[in-house]
Amino acid sequence: MRRPFVAGNWKMNGSKASADALIAELKPAVASLAAVDIAVCPSAVYIAQVVNAVSGSAIAVGGQNLCDQAGPGAFTGEISAAMLLDLGCRYVIVGHSERRALYGEDDALVAAKFVLAHEAGLVPILCLGELLEERQSGATEAVIARQLDAVLALPGGVRALADNAVIAYEPVWAIGTGLTASPQQAQDVHAFIRQRLQASQAGLGEGVRILYGGSVKADNAGELFAMTDIDGGLIGGASLQANDFAAICLSAVEK
Repeated sequence: MRRPFVAGNWKMNGSKASADALIAELKPAVASLAAVDIAVCPSAVYIAQVVNAVSGSAIAVGGQNLCDQAGPGAFTGEISAAMLLDLGCRYVIVGHSERRALYGEDDALVAAKFVLAHEAGLVPILCLGELLEERQSGATEAVIARQLDAVLALPGGVRALADNAVIAYEPVWAIGTGLTASPQQAQDVHAFIRQRLQASQAGLGEGVRILYGGSVKADNAGELFAMTDIDGGLIGGASLQANDFAAICLSAVEK
């Protein structure tokens, strides 16, 4: 049975004071939730502080992005996998739709980052998702397949997926919009991802954890997480509120 996982993506939010306050409130709120893996992904400048703040708890820390070069080297402004590990990160988000749309990260670059993260010792969280017009035109599965196949085609891609990597399905039209895929819509795409993994390598689809992301809140998490192929969530805005995030984590436990 796949262990549920909930990760909070803080995006470009927070301050030293708010990060400390959030973790101080979150730690006791999730202390009894031993049946779910929990992580938070702060902005890079706060990673060391958050790693220190979560000390003594089961909350892990992840990065929001990494360089596609192992480094070290002349890559101004970039953060390597080794740096994230050095700071105490366990996870790193790869290919979030905002990175794809705002910073031009294509499928090949995302796939390269995914494999590099795994080879360095991080657990990559691979984000997949379609635009509203792609869903409306019936292209959802084609888009998801293209994004996933870029990883499967790389040497080391299947190995990375089989070795504790995580996938997050985040329909772009539901991120920060207040819109949410219905539980059945989300389940259908999760099942498609799992089937495609299984077709690539026997047993692969059964083991990979697939999270849902896209306006997940405390009041809809339970219904989403109840779906057979949804193993938890990659949470945006709600992860900035300790009570809301803790309630979402509890919903994953109750799956």
